[in-house]
Amino acid sequence: MTTRLLAALAAALGLSAALPAAAQTPHPTPTGPEVDAAVARLMQQTGARGVAVAVIDQGRPVHVKAYGQRNEAGDPLTTDTIMYGASLTKTVFGYAVMQLVDEGVVNLDRPIAEIAPDLPSTFTPQFANFYSDYRNLAEDPRWRTITPRHSLTHSTGFANFYWLEPEEKLRIHFDPGTRFAYSGEGLTMLQYMLEGPLGINMGDRTRDHVFAPLGMTNTSLIWRPEFAQNMADGWKEDGSPEPHDERSKVRVAGSMDTTITDMSRFAAALVRGDGLSPASHAEMLRPQLPITTPSQFPTFQDELPPAQRRPDLQAGLGVVTFTGPQGPGFFKGGHNDSTGNTMVCLERGQRCVVILGNDVRAEDGFAPLVRFILGDTGVPFDWEYGANYRP
Repeated sequence: MTTRLLAALAAALGLSAALPAAAQTPHPTPTGPEVDAAVARLMQQTGARGVAVAVIDQGRPVHVKAYGQRNEAGDPLTTDTIMYGASLTKTVFGYAVMQLVDEGVVNLDRPIAEIAPDLPSTFTPQFANFYSDYRNLAEDPRWRTITPRHSLTHSTGFANFYWLEPEEKLRIHFDPGTRFAYSGEGLTMLQYMLEGPLGINMGDRTRDHVFAPLGMTNTSLIWRPEFAQNMADGWKEDGSPEPHDERSKVRVAGSMDTTITDMSRFAAALVRGDGLSPASHAEMLRPQLPITTPSQFPTFQDELPPAQRRPDLQAGLGVVTFTGPQGPGFFKGGHNDSTGNTMVCLERGQRCVVILGNDVRAEDGFAPLVRFILGDTGVPFDWEYGANYRP
């Protein structure tokens, strides 16, 4: 980014217009005992029963630890306990797709319809077990313009899930590529292109090309029986327990099981750029599509007037990008009724925090914990959590 653009961006954000050499001094990484104390405060204040935290500095994990319990029986949560990755799966998928870009298998801007032209007519009960019902798209020619880039930037125009639509009929809400609206369905369509016409099993692909090379031995996009020996159940907002969901199908939008040890390795590799060409690494983390809504959900809420939008908040490929007092960064969250996860990375100093919570109440403490570890980052937690944000 040029000096002029940096200065303009800083002015738009109300930050100092200083150049990178004079940027805010990086926040010193706290010691292990200091992180322990901060997590203890988070758990006491939120009531969360289990949290795992990884800190990456200079592209290397420097603190990886689990706290609390993995189930109602009180068994301890450990750094090798299997936890639900939720939507962090989407970032792993984006990384895997960029590897396929490097191999010349995927062109981010080639319409999916050119590879899967008969998609709306492929529906069978067996098909529906793995993907979605695309028959309704035959009535809207805009589906033929959807590209892998649209899928990875959440700009397909689909709802998050087809079953949220009237009569569960998937439809396109806006011209693809024109705005951000969070959608697992967009990634599912891309998964079909890869697994159907191209014949790439994404469960095997991520195992062999992502997890194995990075030493992520306890991570998978599909349930493995050995995970049952040390897996985390969850706790909901009301404190009630929720059994671990043993996901029997690969869903690139959210089926990953993982551990805090493994996710520390992934975050470190991603912020360093390991496993990708420099061009694909830069493309994955490049701001690509402005995010124009006050919060992530509901997905089809009205866009803010231009003057009220945060100009640095944009979609990357499988991540959300932002720029704050310490420079550019990216993040991704993960959530269900009993899970709260986040990954926040700053390019400067290759610093990250990964938090896996097997208690959704832990999310209320994510913003202060990230701030304690990384300092003032500008990460858009207010957009991520909307009305549920706790500064």
